[in-house]
Amino acid sequence: MSKEQEFEDSIRNILEYIGEDVNREGLEKTPSRVRKAFEFICGGYKENPEEILNSALFTSSNDEMVVIKDIEFYSQCEHHMLPIIGKAHVAYIPNGKVVGLSKIPRVVNVFARRLQIQEQMTEQICDALNDALKPKGVAVMIDARHMCMEMRGVEKICSTTVTSALRGLFKQNKKTKDEFLTIVSSSLQK
Repeated sequence: MSKEQEFEDSIRNILEYIGEDVNREGLEKTPSRVRKAFEFICGGYKENPEEILNSALFTSSNDEMVVIKDIEFYSQCEHHMLPIIGKAHVAYIPNGKVVGLSKIPRVVNVFARRLQIQEQMTEQICDALNDALKPKGVAVMIDARHMCMEMRGVEKICSTTVTSALRGLFKQNKKTKDEFLTIVSSSLQK
């Protein structure tokens, strides 16, 4: 039996477990749809952030902060496999190289499209950029809602979690860190 068939059979078992009729019209193709959705939602396991970043590195004399704000992402918590919905804010200070701007949201998606905890995802994005770009500094801040807190458990609707990871000048220099925080503060979810 193929892995795809095993996955779809597992979804049928889940549907039966919760009391559904797996043969009713609306659910006939659900196992296949769920498999395809998971292949997309968890597609980050098949991508390499280093390759993405290295494909668009360019020499530059710019040594000022580069910030991309409000990078929307969708992930899943590894504990309940429920959605995490948020925005990432990423900054770096070039050290002779800049990266194509579209590559930074792609790297966010690589890590978001894996089962995650937000704290680890923040670190992974920061480290990937730091390793590939070798910049003077990197900062990543993530502001997200966790459906495992909203849909179940404590049921605290609209609460957000903010995490950050800082490297280089962002960690060593308060003025640099404060500039980043000022730039992204208008974007933090209310």
